[in-house]
Amino acid sequence: MNSKLTKELPELVENEVISKDTATRIESYYKSKRNDNPNRLFTVFGVLGSILVGLGIILILAHNWDVFSKTIKTLFAFVPLLIGQGLVGFSILKNKSQAWKEASGTFLFFVVGASMAMVSQIYNIPGNFSSYMLTWVLLCVPLIYLLKSSGLALLHVVFATIYACEYGYSYGSNIPWMYLLLIVIMMPYYARLMKRRSKSNVTSVFNWLLPLSLIITLGTFIVRFDELVFLSYVILFGLFYNLGKMPIFENLKLRQNGYLVLGSLGTVVMLLMTSFKWVWKDVYGIVRSDMGEASLVVVLFVATTFALIYLFLKKRVEKANLFHFIFIIMSALFFVGLTNAIIPTIISNMLLFALGVNAIKMGVDKMHFGVLNYGLTIVAALIFCRFVDTNMGFAIKGLLFVVVGIGFFVTNYVMLKKQKNKEEEL
Repeated sequence: MNSKLTKELPELVENEVISKDTATRIESYYKSKRNDNPNRLFTVFGVLGSILVGLGIILILAHNWDVFSKTIKTLFAFVPLLIGQGLVGFSILKNKSQAWKEASGTFLFFVVGASMAMVSQIYNIPGNFSSYMLTWVLLCVPLIYLLKSSGLALLHVVFATIYACEYGYSYGSNIPWMYLLLIVIMMPYYARLMKRRSKSNVTSVFNWLLPLSLIITLGTFIVRFDELVFLSYVILFGLFYNLGKMPIFENLKLRQNGYLVLGSLGTVVMLLMTSFKWVWKDVYGIVRSDMGEASLVVVLFVATTFALIYLFLKKRVEKANLFHFIFIIMSALFFVGLTNAIIPTIISNMLLFALGVNAIKMGVDKMHFGVLNYGLTIVAALIFCRFVDTNMGFAIKGLLFVVVGIGFFVTNYVMLKKQKNKEEEL
């Protein structure tokens, strides 16, 4: 498409549609875009190549490890590390391309982990997997900022998540506070990306990876007061949704805004769970608590409230959009659930139905099929959940499924017809 446009530039200049200077600038713009594409591709393959080389070296050494003496083993542990440091130093001192920096940094990242593992094995240094992961990630933090490497920043988040899961879920009562430090350390780099390259692919990956990491690890911070888990997740998803509505994400496509998508889907999933009475029965009559874990929920609630207040001040809150306020309503219902399990169950079902209807209305108003079908799916999921825990006959259940299916078809058909009529009027 770009080449076709540039071929038509002379004709546009000749017919005085655009000036010659404008045509030159357009041609230069698309030429620079074409020149950037190979660099991006080279960067991706450079990183993948570094990963494969690092893993290959580890496998070769592992296969022949027992035949080497301790001195040779030590050399094998440190030589790749020196090579990796040399490549990184060369990339920095010679100011090589970003592809060079990404590839050398990724190679050194994996070599650091391999060298640590080999030295521990050679000299029988005691330790566990979580402490090994934490040390590995902390040692490689400076590389992110020295090389300005997005690949290393992504690896940092992934391995920090692995550390938190290993330390928190495997050991039961341990809380991985160091995970929060690892995320905070990486945030300045992420903020820089959002400021300078908010629409780039790597920033979009961060917009999905960071909230996913927090979703996966949140459960490691609540180990004694299990009934707080669902409330903490509801508030977290509320935080994500309100963050996704911030001005900085305004011009991003939906697929680039992981906060908004995960916040919305997560809220619906949690409401579907709380629409069952058994969830509230676990909350009912709670007499014990854990101040540390309760404090975490309070911090999440305060952060989400501040995000909502900021949106109010910027006049970006759609008052009819319940997704903004679900975390407040569910927090209030949690305290109601301490003394009554029926009322929160009924209100959760009503909220879920209201969210579905509201999404359908938004889809119709904006002529957006995705939002429309999202609302229909919420209503259908709610109906399905009520099928599960009610004693309806199979004939009635089957009839209701047919009605829901017809509703999907009719609503989309009416919407499509309305869209075609609107296009014909234009």
